[in-house]
Amino acid sequence: MSIFVDKEWVMNQLTNDDVILIDCHFQLGNPTFGKEHFGKEHIPGAIFFDLEEDLSGTVQSHGGRHPLPDLKVFQEKLEQRGISPKNTVVAYDDGAGPYASRLYWMMKYVGHEKVYILNGGLTDWKKADLPIEIDCKQRKSSNYPLKVNPEILATYEEVQKVSQGHSLDVTLIDSREGMRYKGIEEPIDRIAGHIPGSINEFWMNGLSEGRFLLSDEQKNRFKHLDADKEIIVYCGSGVTASPNFVALKEAGFNKVKVYIGSYSDWVSYPENPVSKEL
Repeated sequence: MSIFVDKEWVMNQLTNDDVILIDCHFQLGNPTFGKEHFGKEHIPGAIFFDLEEDLSGTVQSHGGRHPLPDLKVFQEKLEQRGISPKNTVVAYDDGAGPYASRLYWMMKYVGHEKVYILNGGLTDWKKADLPIEIDCKQRKSSNYPLKVNPEILATYEEVQKVSQGHSLDVTLIDSREGMRYKGIEEPIDRIAGHIPGSINEFWMNGLSEGRFLLSDEQKNRFKHLDADKEIIVYCGSGVTASPNFVALKEAGFNKVKVYIGSYSDWVSYPENPVSKEL
C-alpha cells in the first residue's frame, strides 16, 4: 500500500476512532505558528504535534538543530494523546509535507506499523470545501510500548565513514536546494557547502503542486540510484530529509536511513571538511 492517503479516504474515516489524524503544521522561525494555526482550523478530530516541542529534543553543542527527542518523553506524549500501536495514524501539514514526513519517520522509528501521510494536506482539504473545526479532541490515555527500529536511523559515525570513502556501498543524499548544496549560499549554518561524498536530490522535486508524486513517478525520479545500496538522507537539520525518506520508500527503496543531525550536526565539529561546487 502507498504511504499516502487522499482526502476522500480520510473523509470516510472521520467517525472511525481507530484512525488518528495528527496535524503537524509548523513554520521555521515562528515557533508558535503551529499551535496558533491548529487553534484556528484543523481537520475534525485531529490532534496536534509540534516539530520542536514533540518531534525534536533539546538543542546541544552537537546533534543538530532538530535532534531526536528523548524516546521516553516521546513515548509519554504518544500515551497522553491516546495513541496505541493498534491505531492507524495519518499525518498532515499544509501539503508540502516536511513536518508530516518528520512525524511519519518518527512513528516508523518507534515501530508503528500503520502510519500514512495525507497527500495535499490541509490545503487540498480546504480546496475541496471539506469540514474544518477549531475544537481540540481529548482522547483517553493509552499504553504505547516502543519497538525502536534502528535500521532507519544513520549515526554520525556512519556518515563519517561514507564521507571518508570507507563505505562505498552507501549513497549519501543531501536533500537541500542546490544553492546550499553547492555552497553558494548558507542562510542558517555556520559554513556553506555539503558533506563530502554526498549527491544532491532536492526534496521538493518529489512534489508537484503541493502533493507528493506517487510510486511510479518517484521511481523515475530516483532511477539513477542503485537500489541495492543503502541510502542515507540528510538536509540542514533533519526535517526536510524526511520527505526524501518518504519518497524513496514510496519508490520501493528498502534500505533508507535519515541522518537526523544532518548538516547542522556535521558542521558543529570544526574539524569536519565540507565540499563546495562553485
